[in-house]
Parts: sequence; C-alpha cells; structure tokens
Amino acid sequence: MPILLGVAVVFGVVVFGAGSLFVLAYGRLWLTAVTSQVPIGPWALIRMHFLKLSPTQIVNAMIQARQASLPLDGVNGITTKRLEAHALSNGNVPRVIAAIISAQKAKMDLDFDRAAAIDLAGRDVLDAVKTSVDPKVIDCPDPARSGKATLSAISRDGIELRVRARVTVRTNLEQLIGGATEDTVIARVGESIISSIGSADTHKAVLENPDMITRNVMSRGLDAQTAYEIVSIDIADVDVGENIGARLQADQAEADTRVARAAAEKKRAEAIAQEQLMKAQVAENRALVVLAEAEVPHALAETFRSGNIVGDQKGSGF
Repeated sequence: MPILLGVAVVFGVVVFGAGSLFVLAYGRLWLTAVTSQVPIGPWALIRMHFLKLSPTQIVNAMIQARQASLPLDGVNGITTKRLEAHALSNGNVPRVIAAIISAQKAKMDLDFDRAAAIDLAGRDVLDAVKTSVDPKVIDCPDPARSGKATLSAISRDGIELRVRARVTVRTNLEQLIGGATEDTVIARVGESIISSIGSADTHKAVLENPDMITRNVMSRGLDAQTAYEIVSIDIADVDVGENIGARLQADQAEADTRVARAAAEKKRAEAIAQEQLMKAQVAENRALVVLAEAEVPHALAETFRSGNIVGDQKGSGF
C-alpha cells in the first residue's frame, strides 16, 4: 500500500506539473480557441509544440477561417492537420487563409488545396487573389527589367516610331501554377507591337490611329499559357524617331560608291599593268632587232669565206 500510494503521488505530481506547464504555455491560447468555437484540443497544441510549429499561428488561422464562415471539417474543410502539414512544408499559413477569405468575399472559387499548391509553388497567393480582383498595370517595356523606356519599331516607309504601352492584367488562378510570368507577357506584347508597326504602310497611319496596334495585339491571344489574363493594352506614348529608311539608303549609296571606286581602281591597275607589259614587249622586240642586226656582218663574212657571192667580173677585176 505505501508503494502504490507513492506511485500515485508521483503520478499525480507529474500530471499536475504537466497540466500546469500546459496552462502556463497554451492555456490562454486554448481558451481563445474554445471560445471562438474552433475544434482544437490540448493534445493538438502539444503535438504542434513537439513538431516545432507555431500553435499561435495555426490557432489564429483557424479562428480567421471560423469568423469567415469557412468549412473547418469535411473533405474540403480547413482542419488543424491540413494546416500543420502545410506549415511543415514551409508554407505560409496566414497568407493562404487570408487569400481564401479574400477570394470568398470576391465570389471567386479558391479552395484550400489550390491555395496551398500556389503558395508551395513559390507564388504569392494573396497578391494573386488581389491582382485577380483588382487588375494591375505593367509597363511595356519595363525600364526596371530591360533598362529601356520605349520600344523601337520601323514602319514600311522607313520611319522609326518609339512606343510606350501599358498593359492591364489580372491573375489567372487556373494557370497560376506552371504559367508564364510577367516577363513573358511583356516580351510577347512588345514583339506584337513591333510587328504591328512594321506591317503598317506608313508611320502616319500609326500616328493617326494608334488603336490599330492594340486591336492587332489583342487579337493574337498573347496571354495563352501565362499566369495572367490581359484585360487591355493602351498605347501611352508614340514618338517619331529617325528616318531609318533614308539612312539605310544613304549607307547603301555610300557602299555602292565604294564598290564602284574599287572596281575603277582595279581597272586602272589592270590598265597600268597592261601598259607596262606592252612596254616590256617593245623593249624585248627592240633587243631582238639589235641582235638580228648584229648577226648581219657575221653572215656576210661567212658568205665571203665560203665563196657563195660572185661579184661583177668587170667591175671586180676577177
């Protein structure tokens, strides 16, 4: 009996001490959860402690979900274990809950699984919901990314136009995971603007009707496979730049002149070479003539020695 009594006393002391520690550490938090009608028990708080999670963060998220009338049970419910799993995956529990509440107020379909997947994919799910509700405007081109303030395009008449556009986009939650980012949207819009200006017959047509660019660009479906939906494209500014066509023609004329000069110089060099060749041939022929004249006395002497020449007997005395 004394042994059993001692064991009971020790057990009671341990239970009392554990209970006291729990009350000191999480008593107020648990009481807040109970008064907020959040289904979370003491063992769940202890489990979070040993999992090195923040019970305060998870309990506050559950309270926010309860106050927003989000389901806290069932297949799609926001349960404590689902929040724990998301936190263990280095997810941002408060932003996920805030995003779901914002989507619910905006009548958007966003459940916990999709919001958690977006958050774990590295996207800011709360900012995505806000951008979907309140579209944002991005510059094309973006000076912060490309370092350029305008797009440079050339119409068919050779005139350069410098364009600055503003693209209004909203987040496409269906394609947020795996969809292309803002950089892709800006690049596509910029390419389409340059192509549209390049297909214009004159720069005056673009200046008179800038919305022809936006119509052409909007009809191409540039937001396909991106995380955004293009709401509108507005031409903020159009400036006339250089006459690229005239400059190219001038450069071509200069190049043609240089080619003609090179060809003339080549012909001149060939003529000089031909002249020198002819002079050399004349000198060679003169040398041959002199050589032939030098052979004449030798030939006459040989003829006399051989007696092949018969002189006039009367005149010569033979």
